[in-house]
Amino acid sequence: MAPIISEGYPFIGGCFLLTLLMAWSIHPAVAVIPFVLMLYFCYFFRNPNRHIVLDDTAILSPADGTVTDIVPLESDEFVQEPCNKIIIFMSVFNVHVNRSPIAGEIKLQKYFCGRFRPAYKDTVGFENEHHLLGIENDRVRISVKQIAGILARRIVSYVTLDDKLQQGELYGMIKFGSCLEVVMPKSVEVTVRKGEKVTGGKTILGRIKD
Repeated sequence: MAPIISEGYPFIGGCFLLTLLMAWSIHPAVAVIPFVLMLYFCYFFRNPNRHIVLDDTAILSPADGTVTDIVPLESDEFVQEPCNKIIIFMSVFNVHVNRSPIAGEIKLQKYFCGRFRPAYKDTVGFENEHHLLGIENDRVRISVKQIAGILARRIVSYVTLDDKLQQGELYGMIKFGSCLEVVMPKSVEVTVRKGEKVTGGKTILGRIKD
Protein backbone atom coordinates (compact mmCIF):
# COMPACT_ATOMS: atom_id res chain seq x y z
CA MET A 1 0.00 0.00 0.00
CA ALA A 2 1.25 3.47 -0.85
CA PRO A 3 2.30 5.68 2.07
CA ILE A 4 -0.40 8.00 3.40
CA ILE A 5 0.37 11.68 3.88
CA SER A 6 -0.07 12.97 7.43
CA GLU A 7 -2.96 15.34 6.53
CA GLY A 8 -5.09 12.26 5.96
CA TYR A 9 -4.76 10.81 9.46
CA PRO A 10 -7.54 12.90 11.09
CA PHE A 11 -9.99 11.94 8.33
CA ILE A 12 -9.05 8.25 8.43
CA GLY A 13 -8.99 8.09 12.21
CA GLY A 14 -12.30 9.91 12.54
CA CYS A 15 -14.02 7.53 10.13
CA PHE A 16 -12.49 4.53 11.89
CA LEU A 17 -13.86 5.64 15.27
CA LEU A 18 -17.23 6.45 13.74
CA THR A 19 -17.32 2.97 12.16
CA LEU A 20 -16.73 1.33 15.54
CA LEU A 21 -19.26 3.57 17.30
CA MET A 22 -22.03 3.01 14.75
CA ALA A 23 -21.39 -0.74 14.60
CA TRP A 24 -21.64 -0.99 18.39
CA SER A 25 -24.45 1.46 19.08
CA ILE A 26 -26.68 1.07 16.01
CA HIS A 27 -26.00 -1.83 13.64
CA PRO A 28 -22.97 -3.17 11.70
CA ALA A 29 -24.77 -2.51 8.40
CA VAL A 30 -24.97 1.22 9.19
CA ALA A 31 -21.23 1.26 9.90
CA VAL A 32 -20.54 0.44 6.25
CA ILE A 33 -20.89 4.11 5.29
CA PRO A 34 -18.07 5.51 7.50
CA PHE A 35 -16.01 2.39 6.70
CA VAL A 36 -16.22 3.07 2.96
CA LEU A 37 -15.34 6.72 3.60
CA MET A 38 -12.31 5.59 5.61
CA LEU A 39 -11.14 3.47 2.66
CA TYR A 40 -11.61 6.42 0.31
CA PHE A 41 -9.59 8.74 2.55
CA CYS A 42 -6.79 6.14 2.62
CA TYR A 43 -6.91 6.22 -1.18
CA PHE A 44 -7.18 10.00 -1.52
CA PHE A 45 -4.31 10.85 0.85
CA ARG A 46 -1.94 8.33 -0.72
CA ASN A 47 1.60 9.46 -1.39
CA PRO A 48 3.10 6.96 -3.84
CA ASN A 49 6.83 6.37 -3.75
CA ARG A 50 8.17 7.68 -7.06
CA HIS A 51 11.65 7.54 -8.47
CA ILE A 52 12.34 11.03 -9.80
CA VAL A 53 14.71 11.15 -12.76
CA LEU A 54 16.57 14.43 -12.23
CA ASP A 55 16.95 16.49 -15.41
CA ASP A 56 17.89 20.16 -15.33
CA THR A 57 16.48 20.68 -18.84
CA ALA A 58 13.02 19.35 -17.92
CA ILE A 59 9.99 21.02 -16.34
CA LEU A 60 8.17 18.17 -14.56
CA SER A 61 4.46 18.05 -13.85
CA PRO A 62 3.74 19.16 -10.28
CA ALA A 63 0.63 16.95 -10.05
CA ASP A 64 -1.31 13.98 -11.36
CA GLY A 65 -4.24 14.97 -13.53
CA THR A 66 -5.32 16.10 -16.99
CA VAL A 67 -4.01 19.04 -19.02
CA THR A 68 -7.16 21.08 -19.63
CA ASP A 69 -5.54 24.02 -21.44
CA ILE A 70 -2.27 25.53 -22.64
CA VAL A 71 -2.53 29.32 -22.76
CA PRO A 72 0.04 31.76 -24.24
CA LEU A 73 0.63 34.85 -22.08
CA GLU A 74 2.29 38.15 -22.85
CA SER A 75 3.93 38.13 -19.42
CA ASP A 76 3.62 36.82 -15.87
CA GLU A 77 4.10 38.40 -12.46
CA PHE A 78 7.16 36.25 -11.76
CA VAL A 79 8.40 35.00 -15.14
CA GLN A 80 8.24 38.56 -16.57
CA GLU A 81 8.52 37.59 -20.23
CA PRO A 82 6.30 35.95 -22.88
CA CYS A 83 5.29 32.55 -21.52
CA ASN A 84 2.90 29.61 -21.64
CA LYS A 85 0.49 28.60 -18.88
CA ILE A 86 -0.32 24.90 -18.53
CA ILE A 87 -3.47 24.13 -16.53
CA ILE A 88 -3.76 20.71 -14.86
CA PHE A 89 -7.08 19.56 -13.42
CA MET A 90 -7.03 17.03 -10.56
CA SER A 91 -10.16 14.97 -9.95
CA VAL A 92 -10.99 13.56 -6.52
CA PHE A 93 -9.46 10.27 -7.70
CA ASN A 94 -6.01 11.67 -8.54
CA VAL A 95 -3.02 11.75 -6.20
CA HIS A 96 -3.19 15.22 -4.63
CA VAL A 97 0.34 15.79 -3.33
CA ASN A 98 2.27 18.39 -5.34
CA ARG A 99 5.91 18.25 -6.43
CA SER A 100 8.36 20.92 -7.54
CA PRO A 101 8.75 20.95 -11.36
CA ILE A 102 12.38 22.06 -11.12
CA ALA A 103 15.23 22.32 -8.66
CA GLY A 104 15.51 25.89 -7.45
CA GLU A 105 14.88 28.53 -4.81
CA ILE A 106 11.49 29.98 -3.90
CA LYS A 107 11.73 33.68 -4.77
CA LEU A 108 8.02 34.51 -4.63
CA GLN A 109 5.25 33.21 -2.38
CA LYS A 110 1.71 34.59 -2.17
CA TYR A 111 -1.55 33.29 -0.76
CA PHE A 112 -4.81 34.76 -2.06
CA CYS A 113 -8.14 34.34 -0.29
CA GLY A 114 -11.03 34.05 -2.72
CA ARG A 115 -14.00 32.08 -3.94
CA PHE A 116 -14.43 28.32 -4.31
CA ARG A 117 -15.80 27.90 -7.82
CA PRO A 118 -15.48 24.55 -9.68
CA ALA A 119 -11.81 24.00 -10.54
CA TYR A 120 -12.52 23.44 -14.25
CA LYS A 121 -13.91 26.97 -14.74
CA ASP A 122 -11.73 29.25 -16.91
CA THR A 123 -11.41 32.07 -14.36
CA VAL A 124 -10.65 30.09 -11.18
CA GLY A 125 -6.96 31.06 -11.30
CA PHE A 126 -8.00 34.66 -10.63
CA GLU A 127 -11.17 34.25 -8.54
CA ASN A 128 -10.53 31.21 -6.36
CA GLU A 129 -8.38 30.88 -3.28
CA HIS A 130 -4.87 30.01 -4.43
CA HIS A 131 -1.23 29.71 -3.42
CA LEU A 132 1.46 30.97 -5.78
CA LEU A 133 5.14 30.03 -5.80
CA GLY A 134 7.85 31.50 -8.00
CA ILE A 135 10.82 29.14 -8.34
CA GLU A 136 14.14 30.10 -9.90
CA ASN A 137 17.42 28.43 -10.76
CA ASP A 138 20.33 29.45 -12.97
CA ARG A 139 18.52 28.25 -16.12
CA VAL A 140 14.86 29.21 -15.77
CA ARG A 141 12.15 30.96 -13.75
CA ILE A 142 8.70 29.38 -13.42
CA SER A 143 5.61 29.90 -11.30
CA VAL A 144 3.30 27.24 -9.91
CA LYS A 145 -0.18 28.03 -8.60
CA GLN A 146 -2.27 25.69 -6.43
CA ILE A 147 -5.95 26.57 -6.87
CA ALA A 148 -8.81 25.59 -4.58
CA GLY A 149 -12.05 24.29 -6.11
CA ILE A 150 -15.66 23.78 -5.09
CA LEU A 151 -14.64 20.84 -2.87
CA ALA A 152 -11.02 21.83 -2.25
CA ARG A 153 -11.25 24.18 0.72
CA ARG A 154 -7.75 23.71 2.06
CA ILE A 155 -4.39 24.33 0.39
CA VAL A 156 -1.46 22.88 2.31
CA SER A 157 2.10 24.21 1.92
CA TYR A 158 5.26 22.71 3.39
CA VAL A 159 7.58 25.47 2.16
CA THR A 160 8.26 29.16 2.56
CA LEU A 161 10.14 31.99 0.88
CA ASP A 162 13.84 31.34 0.15
CA ASP A 163 13.52 27.58 0.67
CA LYS A 164 15.48 25.46 -1.78
CA LEU A 165 13.59 22.67 -3.52
CA GLN A 166 14.90 19.59 -5.26
CA GLN A 167 13.25 18.59 -8.53
CA GLY A 168 10.27 16.37 -7.72
CA GLU A 169 10.30 17.27 -4.01
CA LEU A 170 6.94 17.48 -2.24
CA TYR A 171 5.96 21.06 -1.44
CA GLY A 172 2.24 20.80 -0.64
CA MET A 173 -1.16 19.40 -1.50
CA ILE A 174 -4.76 20.47 -2.11
CA LYS A 175 -7.57 18.67 -0.32
CA PHE A 176 -10.32 17.31 -2.60
CA GLY A 177 -10.52 18.17 -6.29
CA SER A 178 -8.66 21.18 -7.63
CA CYS A 179 -6.19 22.36 -10.26
CA LEU A 180 -2.69 23.71 -10.74
CA GLU A 181 -1.21 26.20 -13.18
CA VAL A 182 2.41 26.08 -14.31
CA VAL A 183 3.78 29.15 -16.09
CA MET A 184 7.08 28.86 -17.98
CA PRO A 185 8.87 31.04 -20.54
CA LYS A 186 8.14 30.55 -24.24
CA SER A 187 11.80 29.66 -24.61
CA VAL A 188 10.81 26.36 -22.95
CA GLU A 189 9.36 23.92 -25.48
CA VAL A 190 5.95 22.59 -24.37
CA THR A 191 5.97 18.79 -24.59
CA VAL A 192 2.37 17.99 -23.59
CA ARG A 193 -0.96 18.63 -25.29
CA LYS A 194 -4.46 19.51 -24.18
CA GLY A 195 -6.32 16.46 -22.87
CA GLU A 196 -3.15 14.54 -21.96
CA LYS A 197 -2.95 12.68 -18.65
CA VAL A 198 0.11 13.66 -16.59
CA THR A 199 1.87 12.21 -13.55
CA GLY A 200 3.45 14.35 -10.84
CA GLY A 201 7.25 14.17 -10.79
CA LYS A 202 7.29 11.98 -13.91
CA THR A 203 5.67 13.65 -16.95
CA ILE A 204 7.77 16.32 -18.65
CA LEU A 205 5.66 19.42 -19.34
CA GLY A 206 8.42 21.34 -21.09
CA ARG A 207 12.02 21.12 -22.19
CA ILE A 208 14.51 23.99 -21.81
CA LYS A 209 16.08 24.71 -25.18
CA ASP A 210 19.85 25.05 -25.27
